[in-house]
Amino acid sequence: MLELIKTVFASDISRYLLASLVIIAIFCVLVRKKKISARSIALMGLMIALQITFSRFLSIQTWNLKISFGFLPLVITAILLGPAEAGIVGALADFLGTIIFPTGPYFPGLTLTALITGVVWGLFFCKKVTLPRVICAAAINNFIFSMLLNGYWISILYGSPYAGVLQVRVPQACLMFMVEIVVIPVLQEILFKRMKRIFDNPALS
Repeated sequence: MLELIKTVFASDISRYLLASLVIIAIFCVLVRKKKISARSIALMGLMIALQITFSRFLSIQTWNLKISFGFLPLVITAILLGPAEAGIVGALADFLGTIIFPTGPYFPGLTLTALITGVVWGLFFCKKVTLPRVICAAAINNFIFSMLLNGYWISILYGSPYAGVLQVRVPQACLMFMVEIVVIPVLQEILFKRMKRIFDNPALS
């Protein structure tokens, strides 16, 4: 099974094709389930641009640690629109960011993780944002998907031992977990609630 995954992801063409198919599939499911307004599409476009900007240009990085606020556009999309839209924003931001501003080879597994991360934020935040929900969502995204799953993708991409990759990613996951459980509740009180009220105002539809 592992050899099959490595074979599928070995070709650049297969990587682009797989990422495109996943994004298209999610978008088709979303379109079938509910009508997407022009306002929602515009918001998603803005959040994609912000996510790329935050992740690639406004992050604090050392050789083994990176503080990025790229999670904020996903959280905003999750609160205002829901899990499917947040997943699409995460996937498209990763795909477009890698293509337009490459920092290494493109890998569809990382795009898949970005998609799942957005969905997780949406599942926890689409109805209510509370501290326990923030802690659960941040723990899942950082320790399961960012640390374990992305660590596995990176080990495949660069041919590095998985255990060695995990040693580097553990402190990164812990750092971002702490950042998210502090930043998200604060912004929920001073910003996200107001954004939600404005976005849900029928007069602006």
